Amino acid sequence: MDTVLLIKAAIMGIVEGLTEFLPISSTGHLILAGSLLGFDDDKAKVFDIAIQTGAIFAVILVYWKKIRDTLVSLPHDGQAQQFALNVLIAFIPAVVLGLLFGKAIKAHLFTPVVVASTFIIGGFIILWAEKRQQRNPATTRIYAVEQMNALDALKVGLVQCLAMIPGTSRSGATIIGGMLLGLSRKAAIDFSFYLAIPTLIGAGVYSLYKERALLSMADVPLFGVGLLFSFISAWLCIRWLLRYIATHSFVVFAWYRIAFGIVVLATAWSGLVVWAE
Repeated sequence: MDTVLLIKAAIMGIVEGLTEFLPISSTGHLILAGSLLGFDDDKAKVFDIAIQTGAIFAVILVYWKKIRDTLVSLPHDGQAQQFALNVLIAFIPAVVLGLLFGKAIKAHLFTPVVVASTFIIGGFIILWAEKRQQRNPATTRIYAVEQMNALDALKVGLVQCLAMIPGTSRSGATIIGGMLLGLSRKAAIDFSFYLAIPTLIGAGVYSLYKERALLSMADVPLFGVGLLFSFISAWLCIRWLLRYIATHSFVVFAWYRIAFGIVVLATAWSGLVVWAE
């Protein structure tokens, strides 16, 4: 395996892990990073989806106690059953809409300019959501994921589908969408992480199966490096984020999105950077 290619895989894994659970769009960053690294062919697109599984292992590790307790008590505990049902309900819209529109979206929207534009729009939505919650704290009615009902879960699941548009951010859609739907910042983050487990594992397995003709055993080191670095960077990022949101809002991420999107658009239009389509 080419050493340079493995280095690119490591860089992409780090980008995935650091951005997957922040409201700044891992897909958007992977598209842009892949464009700069020249790592953007069909196999690279499968790689981008597959290494999300590494980030999910980090979620499972951080939330292992809750996951274990839920699985153990699932046969006899109503609260555990409702929690598991909520995650399933929230997961279903992404499956249905992904199968219906995923191919068309990938064909037409996975471009740097689209990513940059949704970065900027998403940044302003985060600013609005944070200001709304600050001015109207009474709109928050759910402070823990255990308080969610099936309708709450369905709404968050539908909002997650907005992340099919690259640059939107799955975490951003579910966290900010959850806050707008009445979840506290902590509850929205927790449910977003739990929902990521079936969503991203499902997307990774489906992508590997669908594009299996592109892959061979020679690709194992490439994918292994990406998964490893994705896992390590995601684990560090999740632990940091859970401490950060205890005393901070998401405003800094909103301004980051806006600034980053403007830079991408400016470099694309000026010709300073040739972003691959």
